[in-house]
Amino acid sequence: MAVFGMVSAVSGFIKIRYLLDKAVIDNMVFRCHYRITTAILFVCCIIVTANNLIGDPISCINDGSIPMHVINTFCWITYTFSIPGQQHRQIGTEVAAHGLGNEFGQEKRYHSYYQWVPFVLFFQGLLFYLPHWIWKSLEDGKMRSITDGLRGLITMPEDYGKERTNRIIKYLIDSLNSHASYSFAYYFCEALNFANVILNIFLVDKFLGGAFMTYGTDVIKFSNMDQDKRYDPMIEIFPRLTKCTFHKFGPGGSPQRHDTLCVLALNILNEKIYIFLWFWFIILSVITGVALIYSFMVITMPTTRETIIKRSYRSGQSKEISGLIRRLDIGDFLILHFLGQNVTRKVYCEMIQELCNLLGNSRTPSAPSTLEMHPIYPQVDNFGKETET
Repeated sequence: MAVFGMVSAVSGFIKIRYLLDKAVIDNMVFRCHYRITTAILFVCCIIVTANNLIGDPISCINDGSIPMHVINTFCWITYTFSIPGQQHRQIGTEVAAHGLGNEFGQEKRYHSYYQWVPFVLFFQGLLFYLPHWIWKSLEDGKMRSITDGLRGLITMPEDYGKERTNRIIKYLIDSLNSHASYSFAYYFCEALNFANVILNIFLVDKFLGGAFMTYGTDVIKFSNMDQDKRYDPMIEIFPRLTKCTFHKFGPGGSPQRHDTLCVLALNILNEKIYIFLWFWFIILSVITGVALIYSFMVITMPTTRETIIKRSYRSGQSKEISGLIRRLDIGDFLILHFLGQNVTRKVYCEMIQELCNLLGNSRTPSAPSTLEMHPIYPQVDNFGKETET
């Protein structure tokens, strides 16, 4: 029940928030990083620290001359090892288990990562949340201030909706071509997401001794091999039975060496966690890379921005939309795009139509007499900070 309570607390990262409570300031790929991935990593961290799921994380066998709790604690806080040269031998006749056999003259592979798995998973969760934290700090509630009073409302009085819409349009016109730093901050954080997922792949690979890069493909090959000949690559990376050496002084004062076999029950969870993370990181890096290419096209190709606006506003004339896009820089477009995710389709279409009338057909925007020239309260600067009006 304690584990269930901790996992429930982490679920707040992926819960659906109503637009009335929180403005949308990013896209689905961005949210996959700081909501889904961060939640996955924190849940995995909780699972590997919940000993009640598997019992003791390590249990060592000895001849009884050393108390059980002493040898267990010693082998957990130091390290255990296996023999790579004994990996593919016949169990029961040549070796006791994969990687366990005569160690004299053999290379040893030491395993101490299991002490650090929960810390590394928690650190990775923080890394995936960092770009969102940076973007949220730079955005500073700008979109929330602009859409306040319209966000999440399905129906509203006509006069109220018209007033709020006019104020937003007035703000967009007054701040035309002044949101370059806003868009730069957003696209920088998008690129940071991609760099972060690639960094995490290399981080885990280094953490697991260079075995993570091919971990997923090796598991796929294993599943397709003949049952009699195949060898599980997960056992090599996450051995379930290892060796540990304990030294102490005997009754005569001479050093004594005690070899023990240790069962690492925790690795049955670790191997499943990291095979899932391998596939998830690959999928996330691919969709983030595609999102970066899409963002690059949005920045460099006005026709892409025009297509996005037309897709949301299908009743507009192509010439009017083209004229509007020519007047808006990438920062203005990003503000307009986020507006479409925070207000209803009807309100958004009214905004686009009004902006087309004001900006799409002339070089110098002139507001019609029906547009109330009242600023949005509070007045919002380039990053959403309040200023005096």
